[in-house]
Amino acid sequence: MRNATAAIREATVAGSVAARARYTTTAIVLHWIIAVAVIGQVAMGWWMQEIPKVPFGPRANAFNLHKSIGMTVLMIMAVRLAWRASHRPPSLPEMPPWQARAARVNHWVLYVCLFVQPLTGYLGSAVSGYPVLYFGLALPAWAPKSIFLKDLLSLVHLVDSCVLAAAIAIHIAAALKHQLVDQDHLLRRMWPWRAA
Repeated sequence: MRNATAAIREATVAGSVAARARYTTTAIVLHWIIAVAVIGQVAMGWWMQEIPKVPFGPRANAFNLHKSIGMTVLMIMAVRLAWRASHRPPSLPEMPPWQARAARVNHWVLYVCLFVQPLTGYLGSAVSGYPVLYFGLALPAWAPKSIFLKDLLSLVHLVDSCVLAAAIAIHIAAALKHQLVDQDHLLRRMWPWRAA
């Protein structure tokens, strides 16, 4: 009986220590910059579809801003992936194995979507026949116009945006569940302030 009690106590302490372990400051900053940018991008992506095509200016400006932010997210994601590859994340606290697997799968879905989304947006723009602007700076044109490729990349971009939105919703719901229901303070690992 004592051995079982000691094992439970050790698992609880280990889980508590794992929950208190934090990501590096760099990982936290990159996470929140990307989180704010991507949530804004998802909202903007759906909103700008409603902008009338005439006059041309407001719609084109919104699309160009969306593309510029998307390309910036792609560059930050490359930095984040390199940082993640060289810095192990803190271990998860004690939780059912299926939850740990689900967390890992959802994180990888987020990573894949956050590369696919800006890449398909950029490549679709590159074959659209219009210049690709990065915050007003015209990037070199390197691909011929292709309506087929443009439509295909637009479809992938749309599907990926739905998968990304679902993965974000799962990520947020899981974080809130750990904070409010499990109260294991898992959110502290990535929260920008010490108290969470």
